Amino acid sequence: MDYLYVKSLHIIFVITWFSGMFYQCRLFIYNREAQDKPEPEKSILKNQFDIMISRLLFGICWPSTVLTLIFGTWMLSFYPEIPTWLWIKIGMVLCLFAYQFSLHQLYRQQKSGVFSYTGNQLRMWNEVPTVFLVAIVMLVVVKQNISLVYGLGGLVAFVFFLMSAIRIYKSLREKKA
Repeated sequence: MDYLYVKSLHIIFVITWFSGMFYQCRLFIYNREAQDKPEPEKSILKNQFDIMISRLLFGICWPSTVLTLIFGTWMLSFYPEIPTWLWIKIGMVLCLFAYQFSLHQLYRQQKSGVFSYTGNQLRMWNEVPTVFLVAIVMLVVVKQNISLVYGLGGLVAFVFFLMSAIRIYKSLREKKA
């Protein structure tokens, strides 16, 4: 198969994988917050979220994760020598696989009725793939032209912005309540 077809399929499954990770963590947040509702609303919501999370995890997230890995590995076969920027990207992708496993653990905990994290903690956890997405896209597009100092500085500023936005959102929600 031609490199551009493999690359296209890799990008498609990266997009579906990220979409699944973003939505799954949002569902964890909603499921956690549903635990504070009175009965029967609490049970109805938990049952619905269990179904939605399970279908998302096993119907979209894991298949997309595996297909991303397959097509990404296949793309490596087109490189006679792997450049430094690609090694860094591979390291970030491995961190995303660890994140995916953490989402699976959260799924298992919530399915068994264990809610170890607050909605706000889950909101922060929901931003982890956003940080990796920004870092990976910048790295892949800019490649060796990116300055390590400016790249890391920009990433730290972006994380600070995200954390500030979460705190502002929390304050607005508390004022509204």
